[in-house]
Amino acid sequence: MSLKDRISEDIKAAMKAKDKPRLETVRSIKKALLEKEVSLRPSGQETLTEAQEIELLAQQAKQRRDSIEQYRQAGRDDLAQQEAQELAIIEEYLPEQLSEEEVNDIIDEIITQTGAASAKDMGKVMGQAMQRLKGKAEGKKIQALVKEKLNS
Repeated sequence: MSLKDRISEDIKAAMKAKDKPRLETVRSIKKALLEKEVSLRPSGQETLTEAQEIELLAQQAKQRRDSIEQYRQAGRDDLAQQEAQELAIIEEYLPEQLSEEEVNDIIDEIITQTGAASAKDMGKVMGQAMQRLKGKAEGKKIQALVKEKLNS
């Protein structure tokens, strides 16, 4: 089942269950997917690839994480909780997140392949790491691990 079909089914299920937070979140995902699709049409692409869908979902998740952080700093736990609920729903559509150990192993492999030895080589490592881990691990986490490994 494609992501668009799954989202359409989930919208129907949320409507039947009268689950307003889930309905609103899934509708916002559908809206974002449609907007991205429409923006790509002039270039001749009719539908999004799976990689583009995952990238879009990862952006949505990152926006929610940033919002949660900002709301907590502002003392708005009610809004932070709402964003956390939305984040949990978005994460259901993302691929399984890798454990820190798995991310570490992949980063070690990339460092070995590129011959990176210091912080100067961070760009080479980050480029490959983000490409291989896109949607499977958070960018901030990847960056912190690469920085830690190259500075030690």
